[in-house]
Amino acid sequence: MKTKPIYVEIPILSKMNELWEVTQQPHMHEQWDLRFSSITYKHKQENEPQLFTYETKIGFGLKIAGWGKSVGNFNGEDGSRTSSLHFGTDQAISIIREGRGYWKYKPNGNVINFSTQYDYDVNFGKIGKVFDYFIFRPLIGWATALSFDVVKRWLEQGELPKSQYIRFFCSWMITLLFFFVWLYHGLVPKITHTHAEELIMLQNLISINDDPAKLITRLIGLAEITFGIILLFYRKKRKLFLLQMLAFPFLAGAAIIGNSNYLLHPFNPLTFNIALFVLSIIGYVLYKDIPSARTCKRKR
Repeated sequence: MKTKPIYVEIPILSKMNELWEVTQQPHMHEQWDLRFSSITYKHKQENEPQLFTYETKIGFGLKIAGWGKSVGNFNGEDGSRTSSLHFGTDQAISIIREGRGYWKYKPNGNVINFSTQYDYDVNFGKIGKVFDYFIFRPLIGWATALSFDVVKRWLEQGELPKSQYIRFFCSWMITLLFFFVWLYHGLVPKITHTHAEELIMLQNLISINDDPAKLITRLIGLAEITFGIILLFYRKKRKLFLLQMLAFPFLAGAAIIGNSNYLLHPFNPLTFNIALFVLSIIGYVLYKDIPSARTCKRKR
């Protein structure tokens, strides 16, 4: 199973010294790079590589600690700069054992093409290689690309990385919540366990018998599941959040017209749909110009 080195490139409208500083200074680098929670430089000896340690929090109180060293910087005649790195960790739980890579800063008119390429050896033998190939390598490549877009927005628009990541992860939390809501309400009370109140509500709105009501209810459930899946994968999510903002008041009104006694129930259609309506507004606002890994070039 042959793997390719991870490559990410993005043009950044910035001065060379500014980009160099936010990517080479540890206290600034750790702010935008998702791969590291903290970076600490060690005291540098003259004519020796710059040594550093890093930590990456992986959740549940666990973290990966590793070492690294800047094995050389090169300044090209065209004004470009290259920084080469050697990194690794001795922790057994880490998928990465040891690797090498570089960062390259190449001026191109008013922008700098900021790129990286790195590769690494993995732990856990064949199982580790399979896990790396299908899961970890795509994930860390995505994290690298997302981080590059964050530093680009930091330098070009002035928005701090912390603020960008809050918007990004809150946006996706709301998306996953809506995906679950549409999936659950389409699947459970409408298809797998067609609830009697779903049928009664529909029959109160339109005069139909039980069998057509069951069919229509299941079709509505299928439509809800489909919408949830589209919401999860469709890139222009603001359009779908806008559609939800129009749909939830209608759904609340239809449920209440179908059976006004629902207003007496806990977590009734009115309060439930108002909550989803407000969350749709928040999602619509948050998804405006969030960072994205898609802005980066991923192949040489």
